[in-house]
Amino acid sequence: MAKFTKDEFINGLKEMTILEVKELVDAMKEEFGVDPSAVAVAAAPVAASEEAEASTKTVVLKDAGAAKIAVIKVIREITGLGLVEAKGIADKGGNIKENIPAEEANEIKAKLEEAGATVELA
Repeated sequence: MAKFTKDEFINGLKEMTILEVKELVDAMKEEFGVDPSAVAVAAAPVAASEEAEASTKTVVLKDAGAAKIAVIKVIREITGLGLVEAKGIADKGGNIKENIPAEEANEIKAKLEEAGATVELA
């Protein structure tokens, strides 16, 4: 039996149609009892979760300010909460959204500040 190098195998894959590649993957599942696509994807979430954890923020409402109604509307828009829950956050302050990407957190902060609130990113 001839042994293929990694480069020979990849070049062979390049010449295959999508259907042929799918059949190859199915045959590998059957022969080895392992889904090759699951193995390739399994390593990615670990690195991605570590990176995502470092770049996440929590949006914290410190004060709703004078225009509390406008702030309540923005809180409802962002969180999907009902009127009573959103008013509770506006009255007491607290976390609006937790562990979100920094870019999204900055957008939410800008919306709340535009409505008159005092916001902090943690």
